[in-house]
Amino acid sequence: MGRKLTYCLLGLMTLVGCSEERQSFNYRGLTLSMPASQWVDSMVARGFAVDSAASDSGQTVVLAKQGVKYRVIAACQDNKLQAVQETYSLSTNDSTRRMWQELRDGLEKELGAWPDCPMLKDDHKIANFDASDGFISVILENTYKPTLKVLYRTK
Repeated sequence: MGRKLTYCLLGLMTLVGCSEERQSFNYRGLTLSMPASQWVDSMVARGFAVDSAASDSGQTVVLAKQGVKYRVIAACQDNKLQAVQETYSLSTNDSTRRMWQELRDGLEKELGAWPDCPMLKDDHKIANFDASDGFISVILENTYKPTLKVLYRTK
């Protein structure tokens, strides 16, 4: 199970990585400059379902997919994506710490940039990357329940 999650994350890092050919900031191959409704439709086409109970009348859309260890939250304003966040809920502090480090190292290599790390404690770590048209933050919080978030924000 851990290896499957690692391969999933490595795939994410490959898609997120900056390249000279890429024209715009994207989330798993979907450009964040497309209209929010079209982006959500694309996620639904990939097998995600909108959690209408957790979504907020067009401002926030929550997507989930069975068999995937994270939920996707998209913040929108006037049909424009503002941010996309993956939230992972894992079972142990060690697994989230290890995954945070793997994500950070992978993004550093793919983006060719050192992250700004304003917080580097054992159970709370943040790595911020400046990537083309947006920012990517990898956030670890292990206060009561191990949580790992990957946040994509447009500039």
